[in-house]
Amino acid sequence: MDVMKQMEQLGVVPVVVLDDVKDAVPLAKAMQAGGIPCAEVTLRTAAGLSSIEKMRELGDILVGAGTVVTLDQCKNALSAGAQFIVSPGLNAKVVEYCLANGVTVLPGCVTPTEIMQAMELGLDTVKFFPANVYGGLKAMKALAAPFTGIKFIPTGGVSAENLAEYLSAPYVRAVGGSWLCAKADVNAGAFDKITELCRQASKIVAE
Repeated sequence: MDVMKQMEQLGVVPVVVLDDVKDAVPLAKAMQAGGIPCAEVTLRTAAGLSSIEKMRELGDILVGAGTVVTLDQCKNALSAGAQFIVSPGLNAKVVEYCLANGVTVLPGCVTPTEIMQAMELGLDTVKFFPANVYGGLKAMKALAAPFTGIKFIPTGGVSAENLAEYLSAPYVRAVGGSWLCAKADVNAGAFDKITELCRQASKIVAE
């Protein structure tokens, strides 16, 4: 199954910030147990790349790299085993490299110009970030009108409370969610709580 299909089925792509690589495997197992075996591991910390490697060793979990802003970061993430690439904005070099290598890439696009650039590069799905700042569902609905083939993965401001509303929109393919594995919970080793939050989200997606 391709990466995008997996994301669509899961409905939620947990956004993960890891300060210590020792938490990578317990976190991945907690998410697997909660029914959401997927992680966008951000490269905001020094533990990012090694955490991707560790999670990939588990198998049976979809692992990507987030906060990818340069081509070098992209190449390093793919070498570490990342199965998809997520950027906060649109970097044409990153997109072109991923497409040339058959890798799913989700650049952040929130304006008509950025969406048109993404389309020209050959994409039909973009990240919408930060969703709550740029108008959420209202904005995506307005943008979906002229760009009928485009789907969004909104990230930022999505929670268990509004997850169903986001997923019911025809132009939303999945959502990015940092509420499932808050940095404080990860650092505190509250993996049971993370499993429970994933389970709740998985239930909302199923319904």
